[in-house]
Amino acid sequence: MAHHCSLLLRRNPPIAYRYLVQVFRTFSSMPPVEKPGFDKYDFVVIGGGSAGVASARRAASYGKKVALIEGTNTLGGTCVNVGCVPKKIMWYAADIAERLRAAASYGFPDAVSTSAPLKFDWSTFKSKRDAYVKRLNGIYESNLNREHVEYHQGWARIKDPHTIEVTRDDGSVYTLNTEVVGITTGGRPTIPSEEKIPGASLGINSDGFFALNEQPKRVAVVGAGYIAVELAGVFNALGTETHLLIRHDKVLRTFDPSLQETLTDWMEHTGVHIHKRTSVTKLEGGNGNPITVHTADGSTIEVDTVLWAIGRHANTESLGLENVGVKTDKEGNIIVDQYQSTGVPSIYAYGDVAGKALLTPVAIAAGRRLANRVFGPPQFKDDKLSYDNIPTVVFAHPTIGTVGLTEPQAREKYGDAVKIYKSSFKAMYFGMLPEDHREPSMFKLIVVGDEEKVVGIHIIGMGSDEIMQGFGVAVKMGARKKDLDDTVAIHPTSAEELVTLR
Repeated sequence: MAHHCSLLLRRNPPIAYRYLVQVFRTFSSMPPVEKPGFDKYDFVVIGGGSAGVASARRAASYGKKVALIEGTNTLGGTCVNVGCVPKKIMWYAADIAERLRAAASYGFPDAVSTSAPLKFDWSTFKSKRDAYVKRLNGIYESNLNREHVEYHQGWARIKDPHTIEVTRDDGSVYTLNTEVVGITTGGRPTIPSEEKIPGASLGINSDGFFALNEQPKRVAVVGAGYIAVELAGVFNALGTETHLLIRHDKVLRTFDPSLQETLTDWMEHTGVHIHKRTSVTKLEGGNGNPITVHTADGSTIEVDTVLWAIGRHANTESLGLENVGVKTDKEGNIIVDQYQSTGVPSIYAYGDVAGKALLTPVAIAAGRRLANRVFGPPQFKDDKLSYDNIPTVVFAHPTIGTVGLTEPQAREKYGDAVKIYKSSFKAMYFGMLPEDHREPSMFKLIVVGDEEKVVGIHIIGMGSDEIMQGFGVAVKMGARKKDLDDTVAIHPTSAEELVTLR
C-alpha cells in the first residue's frame, strides 16, 4: 500500500489524497471523528447545515482536505431538522385534510364533507415525520463520508485566522489548522425577552412547533411573516382553533400588496382569527394550564399554545469573531461583501449567518460558488452568487410563488415605465366545490419599458409553488412579456394564465 501511495503522490496528488482519506476512513470509526486527521486543512467549515455541507463537499470534490464542525448531534441545520423539510411534510398533511373535505364534491359520498371535523393523529404522524428527518440526517452524514469530508461534532471557536478550537460535549478540546475558514452557523428563532413581554417564555418558537407531541386545541401565532403564515395555515387546516396576531392590517408585509390582500382575506374566510393592529403585552398561565394572551388594547385571548414567529437572528455568539476582527451588524449578522468575504482574507461567511435572503437554496448556492472560486479550476475564479431575482415560495393555503420586484419596488425604481398585468380567478379544481370553498388564485406580472421586460412575477393559488420555478428561470434570463406571449399555453392549467395575460 505504501508503494502505491508513493506512486500516486508523485503522479496525481489530489487523487492520492482522496485515496489516503478513503483508507483512513476504512480503518477508523464512522464520523464524527474525535481528533484531527491532518496537521493542516485547506478548508474548515463551521456549521453542518445546508450551506456548510454543500460548500464542504464541493471543496472536497476538488481534492482538498476539508473538515466540517457541527455543534449539535444532527447534520442538516434548520432546513432538515426544524425548517423546510418537516414544515413541508406538515403542509402536505394539512393539504390532504383540505382534499378530504373536497372529496364528497367529487363524487365520493362517503368521504368527509366540507363541514365535518377531521380527526388528525398528530402524535403518530410526528413519529413518522421525525423518522423521515432522522433518515435525512444519516444521508447527510453518509454524503460527507463519501466525499471524504472529516466531520467533527463539537463547538467551534476561532482563535486566529487559521486556527479553530473545537470543544466536544465531553469537555475535551483540540484545534484544527486551516488555510480557509467558512462560517455557516445559520440562525435561530427570536423570542421576546421577559423584560419586554412578561411571560414571553411561556410561548414556543418554530423549533418548538416540531417538538409538539400533541395537537393543541387552541393556538395563538404571533407574527405576520411567512413562518407565521405557514404554521398558522397548518394548524387551521388540521382543525386547531387558530389565532394570528399581527401588528398591521395584512400578512406578509414585505411581499407584493396583491399577495398580502388575497392571502389575508382568504385566511380569514377559512376560519383563522386574525387580530389586526395587535401587540402582545403579557402572557400568563401555562404549566399545563391555558395561556392568557394580553394585548395592548386591553383584550385577552385564551389558548393552549402560543407560538412566536417574529423573526430570526444569526448564531454568531461565542464564535470568537472578536479575536480576528470579523464584524457584525446591529442584528448580529456577519458583514460580508459580494464574494462572501468578511474582510479577513482567510474567513468567509454565507447562508443565514450573513443575514441576506434567508433561504436554504440561497445558502447552498452561495457556499458552492465560494468553494468553486477558492478551490476550483480557473473558470470559476470570479464565481459568486447573484442575489437578484431569487424565486421563492410560501407554503400557505393557498401557496404563493414570487420572483423579482414587487409593484411598489418597481414603481420606485422605474416610475411611470411600469405596467401591470393581472388576473384573478378560481382554479378549475374548485369548480366542483361549493362557491364558499373555492380558493382564490391571483397572477400578477410586472413589466417595464417599451420592450416590457418582466421584472416581477407574483402568484397565489393552487400549484403556485411548482409553477414558480420555471418562471423564475424566465425572469433570470431577462424575459419580456412578448416571450411569454409567444409561448403556447398548456391547457387546462392555472400556469397558462401567465402566458395569456392581456
